[in-house]
Amino acid sequence: MAEPPRIHVPLPARRHVPPPPAAATGPALNAAQADAASHGDTPLLIVAGAGTGKTRTLIHRVAALIGRGVPPSRILLLTFTRRAAQEMIGRCERLVGSASQQVQGGTFHGVAHRLLRRFGPAAGLPADFTILDQSDAGDLMGLSRSALGYGDLKHAPRGAPRFPRAETLLAVYSRHVNTDQPVADLLGDQWPHFLSWAGDLERCFTDYVRRKGERNLLDYDDLLLSWALLLEQAPPLAEQIRAHYDHVLVDEYQDTNPLQSRILRGLCTNGRLTVVGDDAQSIYAFRGATIRNILDFPHQFPGTRIVTLEQNYRSTAPILDTTNTLIARSSERYSKRLWTERAGGEAPWLVTVRDEAMQTAFVVDRLLELHEQGTPLREMAVLFRAGYLSADLEIELANRRIPYEKWGGLKFLEAAHIKDMLAFLRILENPRDEVSWYRLLRLLPGVGDATARAAIELLAQHAWEPMAIGAVRAPARARPGLQAVAALFDGLRRVERGAQRHGPAESIRLARQLYDPILQATYDDAPPRLADLDQLEVIAAGYPDRQAFLAALALEPPANTQDLAVGSTDEDDALILSTVHSAKGKEWDAVFVIHASDGVFPMARAAVDEAQVDEERRLLYVAMTRARHELYVTYPLHSYATRMGADFAYTQLSRFLDQGVRQTMQRVTLGEHGPPALPGPREGAVIEPVVDLRALLRGRFGAT
Repeated sequence: MAEPPRIHVPLPARRHVPPPPAAATGPALNAAQADAASHGDTPLLIVAGAGTGKTRTLIHRVAALIGRGVPPSRILLLTFTRRAAQEMIGRCERLVGSASQQVQGGTFHGVAHRLLRRFGPAAGLPADFTILDQSDAGDLMGLSRSALGYGDLKHAPRGAPRFPRAETLLAVYSRHVNTDQPVADLLGDQWPHFLSWAGDLERCFTDYVRRKGERNLLDYDDLLLSWALLLEQAPPLAEQIRAHYDHVLVDEYQDTNPLQSRILRGLCTNGRLTVVGDDAQSIYAFRGATIRNILDFPHQFPGTRIVTLEQNYRSTAPILDTTNTLIARSSERYSKRLWTERAGGEAPWLVTVRDEAMQTAFVVDRLLELHEQGTPLREMAVLFRAGYLSADLEIELANRRIPYEKWGGLKFLEAAHIKDMLAFLRILENPRDEVSWYRLLRLLPGVGDATARAAIELLAQHAWEPMAIGAVRAPARARPGLQAVAALFDGLRRVERGAQRHGPAESIRLARQLYDPILQATYDDAPPRLADLDQLEVIAAGYPDRQAFLAALALEPPANTQDLAVGSTDEDDALILSTVHSAKGKEWDAVFVIHASDGVFPMARAAVDEAQVDEERRLLYVAMTRARHELYVTYPLHSYATRMGADFAYTQLSRFLDQGVRQTMQRVTLGEHGPPALPGPREGAVIEPVVDLRALLRGRFGAT
């Protein structure tokens, strides 16, 4: 492909944009924030627009409750990450002192875990259960799938596709648990090609649940479902759980799913519930979240008071004019219009470019101009609807040696070598953990599926004593590895039956004597993976025991590893590339939103459903409200279908950027003016004719 053109559109004189007013950072709250913070004991819904200081409001609400005499230990703060809860409690300490450290904070899953450890035994759940992460749950679902004969199915129902893979089964199961929708309805809505298998999926789910129970395992969804069932089906335990908390506060309520709403209805029968959220930023339906939770909150909790936060401390007035107009088109929403006391600022740019190459050239040249004027790279972001849309831009950034970070990719615990090591620890903690045994055994040279399953059967028959593995019939090549595993676990268990119990870091160190040679033989890039295990060992040293370490990793995974490995290694100044979903909750001085076309915003598959179209509009709104000072939205007139050689497609501006929205923006056009010319084939492309047009013309008149 020819080198993309260099674009230079002179930047206008940079207008001075004053910093946010003192109310955003100082001690004073604005009137609406103060109203919410000082509310009494009835249900409270705080509808907090983007950049309106919702976190400050929630912190001051906690402080106000403590100031009124509510014991901090009887306040529960639910957030979507443990770090968010810790940061809020830390900031609250500056308002009311160290007493705030007694506030109970964490994620839904984390709080459920604590409660189940304490109250589960009274409901038949042993306290030493192990938590399955997403991948391990998929492995266990795969065992159910195979055991029921669906792994090698030869007689499918007439017209039915192949049977779903284990990861798809787990996705359907998880959605069923979190939304309480019947399996057949879920398949009809999202997996219609598997609808004929509905009854068979339920058979797999039944076996999966049985296996978890027999092996004392819980998955993520079990944590929430078990909490809900305790509140609904065990009145004595429910009363004890409710008695722990006088007030419950929930952040990002628009991102909750039906099961989480169900928990809150069972937990907060006293009405002392505060939720904070923004219906305009509800963008996680694909995870099971529903906008209905925040829209229907006043009906689910009678007597609810609604306080709306509209004063924005992030963006300039011109950016707010555009985003207010955009979101006003939503079919159902809480009415609000964001405003700011900040003066100045430019209207957002709507940039029409010829094609993706010119879009890339514009973005790169403009961000370099901004950088030269003093904006750090880390204060700029390029946002897109899906990860593949940044491919052309990433190539150009690499060619021009511009450091960048791309958000997304493999999480720390999804890296194979980390999961391998954790399998060792899980077996030490719970010898019945069939999934971890299967994973570990399959690592060994010469051990295939049949040998691993035979070894697990022997273990189960011999009360999960490791030395039973030595009796399994196995190929000669597999025997040394099986004997080494048996010896390792037998030795560790013998030590731990005595007075000594290994900490998590020491357990990793001992397991690595066996695993490191396997890793080096398995992966070409062994050194950085070994470094990851060093990091895991350091992390483990900070935990008192294996159970606490494994629970913490399962509930709050660290960010990422070398598997992510894209772009910059310079953490000090790097451009951010991100999907919109990953950018939610963040903000930058300058934001570029690329590919603002129909088929992208909204995605083509969402365009036939009104609810999905509304969510896609909210997604574009979230992208545009990340900008503090400058916002650029780009739209290529046509794009190449790269998998089709010279083929190309015209694109249409996103339907969300209608005439009213466009009137609030500056229009900039680069490339051809007027209708786009049909581009020629890309350099080196081979055009294969789909028909012989001359022959068709001749044949029409019977010519030969």
